[in-house]
This record gives sequence, C-alpha cells and structure tokens, in this order.
Amino acid sequence: MAKSQTPPPRATSNRSTTPISDAFKRYIAGDWADSSGALPSPRAQAAFAAARRERISKLYVGKRLIVPAGAAKVRSNDTDYPFRANSDFAYLTGWGSDSEPDSVLVMEPKGASHESTLYFRERADRNSDEFYANPQIGEFWIGSRPSLSHVAADLALDTKPIAQLEQVLDLVDSNTLIIRDADRDLTDQVDGRRLLDAEIDSVNEDEDANLARDLAEAKLVKDEFEIAELRTAVAATKQGFNDVIAELDSIAAHPRGERLVEGTFNRRARVDGNHVGYDTIAASGPHACILHWTRNNGPVRKGDLILLDAGIELDSYYTADITRTLPISGTFSDMQRKVYEAVLEAADAAFAIVKPGIVFREIHAAAMEVIAKKTAEWGLLPVSFEESLSPEGGYHRRYMIHGTSHHLGLDVHDCAKARREMYLDGTVEAGMVFTIEPGLYFRADDLSVPAEFRGIGVRIEDNILVTANGAENLSADIPRTVADVERWLASGK
Repeated sequence: MAKSQTPPPRATSNRSTTPISDAFKRYIAGDWADSSGALPSPRAQAAFAAARRERISKLYVGKRLIVPAGAAKVRSNDTDYPFRANSDFAYLTGWGSDSEPDSVLVMEPKGASHESTLYFRERADRNSDEFYANPQIGEFWIGSRPSLSHVAADLALDTKPIAQLEQVLDLVDSNTLIIRDADRDLTDQVDGRRLLDAEIDSVNEDEDANLARDLAEAKLVKDEFEIAELRTAVAATKQGFNDVIAELDSIAAHPRGERLVEGTFNRRARVDGNHVGYDTIAASGPHACILHWTRNNGPVRKGDLILLDAGIELDSYYTADITRTLPISGTFSDMQRKVYEAVLEAADAAFAIVKPGIVFREIHAAAMEVIAKKTAEWGLLPVSFEESLSPEGGYHRRYMIHGTSHHLGLDVHDCAKARREMYLDGTVEAGMVFTIEPGLYFRADDLSVPAEFRGIGVRIEDNILVTANGAENLSADIPRTVADVERWLASGK
C-alpha cells in the first residue's frame, strides 16, 4: 500500500483508533466506484486570470515568480480556521473558495514571457492510507479533493503534484521572487536558496515587495469579471440586510441582540457566498461610535440606532462592503435624523465629484467639507469651518477620524500595497471600485458636544464603480435616504 503524502496529522496520536491490520488495509483499498468524473470546461475567470498573469509577466521578464496560496492556520491545537487562499494567488489563478491549502503558482521565465504551473496536493488514491487515516487532508474526513487533470481543465492552467515543487526550489536563485507574506515557511526556503546562490548574508526583500506592490496596483482597475462579481456580492449583501430587518423584533428582545444581527447576516453570507468579507460590525446605540466594533455582544434597543457594516464574500473571494444605519424602532428621532442627513449629504457630495481624471483624495476632501460645515453650524467647533478645514485645523475630524474611501475587490481593503502616488494621490480611472463611507460619531462620554448628540453614531457606506463619464453607485438599490430607510424597515418587518 502507498504511504501517505504528508507527515502524520497534528495532535491525534492520543485519540487515534484507525485500524492498522493488514486485512483492514487490503479491504479498505478495494471496491470503490470511479469518482473522477468528466473534466470541466474552463471557468469564466480562467481567461481573465491568464490575462492578469500576462500583464505581470511583462513586468518581470527573466524573473521566476512564486505565488503561494498559503497554509491552513491553526485555530486551537489540531483544529484550523477555514482556509482562505492568499488574494494574489486567487487573482492570478482564478481559484477561490475551492482552492487547496499549500498550493503554489510558479511563473517560470521563458524568453520574454513565462510558463505558469500550479503545484498542489491532489487527492490520494484509494490504496493510500492518506485517504482514511489523515484527518487534515483525507477524503474520509474532509470530503472530495480535486485531481490534477480536473484543476488543469477548470483553470486552464498546467498542474503538477506538490512533491515536484522541490525541483523548482532547487532552481531558485537571485532572479527568483516570492510573495513573502503568503507562506512564511516557503519564503524561508526560498530565502535560504537565494542566499546560497548569491553568497550573501541577507536577502534584499525590495524586489519581493515590488512584486506585491505591482500586483496591488494591477488590481486598482477591475476587469469585466471582477465588476460582475462585485455587483453580485452587493446584491447578496442587500439580502443579508433584508434578513436582519425581518428579524429586528426578535433581535431587540434578546439581551445580546447584536449577536443575532451578526448571525442572521452571516447565515446569508454562507448561503449566497463563501463567507463574510470581514468581521461583521453590528453596533447598536453607543457602540456605533466605536469604528470597528466586532464584539457584537450588546443589546439592540428600540429608540437607538444600529450601525450595520457588513459584506458578503463570494466563492471567487470578491466582497462587498456596505454600511447602513437603521433606527431600531422604525423611525428616526429628530436628532438622529439631523445627524443622519448630514452624513448622507457628505456621502452625496463625495459621490458627485467622482469621474475619471480626479485625484482619489479629492473624494475625502469633498466629504470633509460637508462634515466641517455641519459640525460648525451646530456650534460644535471652536473655530469656523474654514479654519477647521485648514492644514492647521482639523477640529471636525474629532467626529470622523477615518478616511472616506478605500478600494474594494478581493480584499475589503483592496490594493493596500500600492504606492501612495497610485492610490491616495493617484488619478481615478474607469473600472475602479471603491467605497464612499463618511460618518459622524458622538461618543457617549464626549463632553465637547451637547448631551442630545452623545451616543449617536452614523455611517453610510456605498460601493462605487467609476465609469467612462462618471460613476455608478453599485449599492444604490439599498435604501439610503431617511424616508426610504423608514419605508424599508416598515415593509421588511
């Protein structure tokens, strides 16, 4: 019988009751139906992934490029978090939620181009003890795994067994680059071989960083497939918000209603997608003033607002990122409406200037002008709004400390490794997708504002596609105005 392809599984020696008799091994190896099935046609994303590889190839002629998917990460002892492949790997292969841990894309230089090969651990034969004895990768434990031929057809990409990656590592030299943070163990192996090749004491990581940067900048403008996926993610996210609204009465009756909000939305994410794109923020009452409130362990009380910042990640890994602030009782109070409409005005002012040719940071400036004017008009600032907007001012930022926009795609904060001159100071182009998400947050202990403001937090976040002549709000179908939100709550419940 063939031996397992991997070392023994973690932390199972005290619990294992796997039979080991020769009779058992012979018996379990036989009488299995052929489960290989017909080879699939290439998935829709395959051609787009090939085009992305070609663009990167042209930037790195003569360089070997190694892009790992990454390993499964331990949650506790011998249990792992759900695996999610590195986003650069997904971008260049088209492999998303069905990808295999420890897979590696290698782009081997060939003339002025590259030959791309995907290395991964394919499924074990039924005559291998891996099939039934390894709970990390055995199909008896985790379900079916793909064959090399299946993945090659599915992704339109050459595939090889992961064991043959060692032959690539033997070729590693100073002309080899790797995405460093995807798989630290593999990065250490590559570094060791580069040190030997160059006979140096330390690896210059700059070229690796440049590869990560160039991939981030390639993602700034989305292709046709990516835009379609983001539309789908937004539509699924709307359904998640609808689900929460339908359950608001029971949510408000529970002492930890925020947990019910989180669970209700996350259920939709698992039904219509892969998972949530980030930890859901279900921030009710004064928790709405905590920008990244993800404990979600508080009550949801009628009379308060709940700020729900959530997005569904599809099986392709593309994610939405939407925020709506809802009055739990169904209608806004006068003060809640006042704050809400100021935030909406800021969001609309930012959206109004979006078109190809503007500088990305101008979007934030447009929103901040409204925030400064409103907080000054309400008597909250010690200076005029013009003085607050000056480089020496910034008083209004006490009530909105975060930025207004970030790029969106495979990561909720996409393109993060792009250069400042390409991102914050970059020129907006058609095909970019980013958020617009101004807010106002008056913490319950903030003595700089009158008592009636305290404990009110409002954020409105939409996902914006830049078009040839302007912009499209991909999430415009999710109610935004006071009247529409109140109608939404009434009809949803």
